[in-house]
Amino acid sequence: MDGIVTQPVSPGHESYPDEAIRRILKEVRTIAIVGASDNTARPSYIVTKYLIDRGYDVVPVNPRLAGRTLLGATGYASLAEIPRPIDMVEIFRSSADAGGVTDEALALRPLPKVIWMQLSVRDDAAAARAEAEGVTVIMNRCPKIEYGRLSGEIGWQGINSRILSSKRPALAGKGFQKLTIDRRL
Repeated sequence: MDGIVTQPVSPGHESYPDEAIRRILKEVRTIAIVGASDNTARPSYIVTKYLIDRGYDVVPVNPRLAGRTLLGATGYASLAEIPRPIDMVEIFRSSADAGGVTDEALALRPLPKVIWMQLSVRDDAAAARAEAEGVTVIMNRCPKIEYGRLSGEIGWQGINSRILSSKRPALAGKGFQKLTIDRRL
């Protein structure tokens, strides 16, 4: 984990270098998803499932999921209740809620290395507070989309990932193909 960038990876948070995103996704192991849902039609459920399928230890955070399991992972009502260190806090809440969630993440010990705000979620003041504590912040991005783009999986759906590769998909257990970003599985 020491290799994760602990400084602003984008001064204005308008764009992020692919290598910084790749590095984060390769090095984080435990991801708390604040705003996780057990509704299979919700984007937060889809992202939770995707990240679990890619080998991440995902911790659902939602008062409605406290004490219950979601895709085999125990849910918690708040970040403070999680009994183990968290590498990344993903905020799947509105921009208006992002500041409070960021402050809750900054109260954790040890601090998470990354605070990631989902698509359309942005709070520059919260980002500045986190970065002042040495926490890397990504805003208005989806780790599922970024992982798919950087691994080349997103190209299977006909979407231009802006990355060319002759790399063949790796067979990842049970006969299902998926590409990786060279993450330790």
